[in-house]
Amino acid sequence: MDHKSDISARPPGPDGVARKAAGQPLYLRVAATLKEEILGGLHPVGAQLPTEHELCARFAVSRFTIREALRQLRDDGLIMSRQGAGTVVVPAAAPDLYVLHAMSINDLLTFTTNTRFEIEMMKMVTLDDPLAARLDLQAGDEWLAIRGFRHAEGMEAPVCWTEYYINREFAAVGRLLPRHAGPIFPLIEDLFALSIGEVRQEVTAVLITAEQAARYQVDEGTAALEVRRIYTAADGRIVQVTVNIHPAARFRLSMTMRRVKP
Repeated sequence: MDHKSDISARPPGPDGVARKAAGQPLYLRVAATLKEEILGGLHPVGAQLPTEHELCARFAVSRFTIREALRQLRDDGLIMSRQGAGTVVVPAAAPDLYVLHAMSINDLLTFTTNTRFEIEMMKMVTLDDPLAARLDLQAGDEWLAIRGFRHAEGMEAPVCWTEYYINREFAAVGRLLPRHAGPIFPLIEDLFALSIGEVRQEVTAVLITAEQAARYQVDEGTAALEVRRIYTAADGRIVQVTVNIHPAARFRLSMTMRRVKP
């Protein structure tokens, strides 16, 4: 493959980027192609990537798109940019580090699609005061609880411990989950003809418990990040709450914020 090749073997769309992963932002598709080339050895460690101008011409995209794609590769630890030296490929990050790039609800689909969830418990639970406070829900309400570890290809230890709490109005989705490999909230949207309009995310520092330590292959009390997401439908109902607990040394959450003009 040379630098003039398309993003994939499929015919490119009108924007010059192949239709592969068409649901992703344009810069992520460009970044994914460059990442495949770097990991495949087309751009070896120490080599310079083509210039921004050359990449713009190759992918038929704007300089802004290329810069965002390169930022993504920097966040992944694959390249380094130096003033006057261009963009250089560097050794890849440790294989046991999982990076989640979150800019939209669609990015959460990528996370769950690229990992495998092993259900260890699924049952209806009545929220007691401590659990309700942890989830920011009403004590005494009944929710479908699904708990287990999530795994990523190539990683020996689990990516995270995951807890799903599904509003009892939508608990019927549970019967499909043992045979369902992807994210849950799109399944709820399809089954109940509703739309998730907002996901609120909070990140808290916690410690790995004794029960989790052996599975994570870390010591009890190891620092971890608890990521809680509350999924709210367009009509204001809370549909799902998800809690992921990641050992801090194995997880990085990357978020991009842009100024919105009034």
